[in-house]
Amino acid sequence: MKLQSLQDLATEQLQELNSAEAQIIKALPKMLKTALSPGLRKLFRERLRQAEVHVDRLERISKKLGTKPRGLKCKGVEAIIGEGKESLKRNVEPNRVDSILIATARRLEHYEIAAYGTARTYVEALGKGPLGELLQETLDEEIRMDDKLNTLAEKSVNLEADIRL
Repeated sequence: MKLQSLQDLATEQLQELNSAEAQIIKALPKMLKTALSPGLRKLFRERLRQAEVHVDRLERISKKLGTKPRGLKCKGVEAIIGEGKESLKRNVEPNRVDSILIATARRLEHYEIAAYGTARTYVEALGKGPLGELLQETLDEEIRMDDKLNTLAEKSVNLEADIRL
């Protein structure tokens, strides 16, 4: 697709976000199964539910903009997930697994924070304020999840990762 207008940029951003959420929905059950900390498993379950809501929102927004919600693959999220898998293969010490999972999850959150903020800005510039509010709601959820992951890492997971076996 040629990017000839702000509408095209918004469409591309929304399609990549839809792909990102779909990839996260696919990866989270594996991350949940790998996580050792009950607190981290709880956050991953919460994030999985959020991702499903986010996909629904993205589809509603795309429909109201008259665009298709699918069409592009988010290579950024694909790469972050791949890097996380590689780190787990290299660092198999059990007390470090959750730190690696949190690092991967936080990278995903930061990628999405940037992407949702960009999509919101495009949609608002198109004069679609209520749709921008939906994107802001998702952006706020992404920021809160990042904060929760960071708090868990700082208060327990990373402390345990430094313990020598």
